[in-house]
Amino acid sequence: MMDKALRIPKERVLQPLTKPLAHVSPTTLTFIGLGVGLAAAVAAAFTQPYLALGLWIVNRIIDGLDGELARATQTQSDLGGYLDLMVDLTIYAAIPVGLTIAQASFGNWLALAVLLSVFYINAGSWMLLSALLEKRKQGATANAERTSITMPTGIIEGTETVIFYSLFLIFPNYLSILFWALSVLVVLTIIQRLLWAQKNI
Repeated sequence: MMDKALRIPKERVLQPLTKPLAHVSPTTLTFIGLGVGLAAAVAAAFTQPYLALGLWIVNRIIDGLDGELARATQTQSDLGGYLDLMVDLTIYAAIPVGLTIAQASFGNWLALAVLLSVFYINAGSWMLLSALLEKRKQGATANAERTSITMPTGIIEGTETVIFYSLFLIFPNYLSILFWALSVLVVLTIIQRLLWAQKNI
């Protein structure tokens, strides 16, 4: 919901950081981000939520930085965009699992199962929609977007995910409530995109 509004400010902050990294491959940066994100999940599993929070924030910075670096060095590629997305999805799954291992209870495991299930459906909802828009030549290239693919807008996007995951890590004792809250908002996002697709596809 807030991604488009924050894209330009985010780029202004990250662009100066690309200069000292000009000799680094964006793909290398993506995989460093994967390592940092998985470390956050492990820290969460070992009941170190603040360490996990710090690693999560670093992971998110790297996630934005690899794309900026690719544009700055003119090394953008479809493979790079694909790997970046796969890394994101991996981290989005790993951190809630790590937190639930640390805060194991039937309620938390149930909330986790629901959260990951709606994530799965949500991923299909926007990925297929993105593919159909590309097929119709209404995607990222046609709209001169700076991302590899068009991501139809929704209530829950990257910015909101960062906020919720940070809350997961800051307030692990409220994990079940937060998981359910995000699940409901993701379901609303899925419905929002279905309604949009009905009118526009």
